[in-house]
Amino acid sequence: MVSAPGTNPTDTTGGTNSYQIGLGAKINSIDRNWNQGTFERTGITTDLALQGDGMFVLKNNGQKFYSRAGNFVFDADGKLVSPQNGAVVQGKVASADGVIPPGNNLEDIIIDTNMKLPAIATTEIKWGGNLKSNSAITRTEEVLQRGNINSSALAVGDSTSDSKVKVYNIYGDSFDFVTNFEKTAADTYTYNWSVVDSAGTTLDSGSIANLVFADDGTGNMKMNAASVALFDGTSNLVSIPTSEIQFTFDATTVTQNASTSTLSASADNNRIPNVVSGSVTVYDSLGAAHQVTLKFTRLSPLSDNTWAWSASVPGTSTSDGAMVKKVGTMKFESDGTLNSANVTNSEFSFTPSGGANDLTVDLDFGSGFSGITQTSASSVVSALSQNGSPSASLSNLNIDQYGSIVGIFSNGSSQSLAQIMCATFTNLNGLISVGDNMYTAYANSGEPLYGSLGESSGTTVQSGALEQSNVDLSEEFTKMIVSQRGFQANARVITTADTLLQEITNLIR
Repeated sequence: MVSAPGTNPTDTTGGTNSYQIGLGAKINSIDRNWNQGTFERTGITTDLALQGDGMFVLKNNGQKFYSRAGNFVFDADGKLVSPQNGAVVQGKVASADGVIPPGNNLEDIIIDTNMKLPAIATTEIKWGGNLKSNSAITRTEEVLQRGNINSSALAVGDSTSDSKVKVYNIYGDSFDFVTNFEKTAADTYTYNWSVVDSAGTTLDSGSIANLVFADDGTGNMKMNAASVALFDGTSNLVSIPTSEIQFTFDATTVTQNASTSTLSASADNNRIPNVVSGSVTVYDSLGAAHQVTLKFTRLSPLSDNTWAWSASVPGTSTSDGAMVKKVGTMKFESDGTLNSANVTNSEFSFTPSGGANDLTVDLDFGSGFSGITQTSASSVVSALSQNGSPSASLSNLNIDQYGSIVGIFSNGSSQSLAQIMCATFTNLNGLISVGDNMYTAYANSGEPLYGSLGESSGTTVQSGALEQSNVDLSEEFTKMIVSQRGFQANARVITTADTLLQEITNLIR
């Protein structure tokens, strides 16, 4: 400000300068520090910290606001809000089947905390594993009766105690083969046999009569030649096609002496039957669980590479209380791979108890090396997956780095529920603060660009953390100390000058 203008020099006087008063200090601009702050862990899922230049988008009374503060909570209506003022976080809400809609159309993020998932009936089970290539045939092939009949303990019409041995059909199901000797005359017997299932039902029975024991010349009573000839592979053949049972029995080594009875029987020299099994839980249309057990058994000689399979559910899972069983076969290629065309009857159905719809399940054994194989490795089979699930309620929430809110349900499944969106600006310093750590767009901020968290926005989010202040406290304390020391130094200069003047004044006196 000019209070007196200067004058030009003349022939008789010199020029003079203008008299000016300074305009004083003024504020050039007030800018915020938008540098990234450090994160502090809180362990609360809905506490969110942004990494990047993006800002949360919130809506309150129809107006959009923007904030870096991510301390959010769910209100009584399931809205994700700022606890300071109730502003609702904006994003995209997933459809009922968990699909996030495309585009950038923002809406209130609302999560129904009472959300439930309906039961999904199982329609497919994928199996994987290996069946050992040199496994023995599972079906029982021969039962051998051995031991001694105590001749002095039996009268005509009496029978020996029953001998029992487990025999197996081609699917690995066990049955009891029950035998005894009935004395019909001196040194003469009838060999009686029967096959009994697990429920105690006799499936078949038979006998071989006129088995005569004679001294072999050493005092040992053995079957004579005519009796041995009766075990000719026909009379001693047990064949029950409906139960897939077929084996022969041999009692020609049994003796009859006046000593302790030692009768016993063994199947295939006590060979352990080769049964490879796996089980999986499936679900019906009401979400009830049912246990499906799958068994694999060697069906043919090693050169044929054919196996039998059987799938079953217990009677407790069926409407009529009877076990349901489905059987089929599979044949492997010479390299151990499975051709799905060589699998028979791979669909399994039953009517569940409890009023659910009939359940039909496809048993997917795979193909090539992706499912079940037959190699020299040990046998092990398990269910890789099944596509059913029981009904479930929402039990927890997770938020990933891209802002996807994923619901965790009580049955262990998960589903996308919503996605938090963010906004970026060309000039953050152009935003106008409205309090509560929120801002609005203004003329010099540029229009907000809405986008998903991730590469498109250059921003990600960390759940369970909050962004701290980006002020460097150590730097600010250092500046304060430097200013304080400067003030102290200037104060000492003035004090020293005052002391010198005081001494000078005293000298004059």
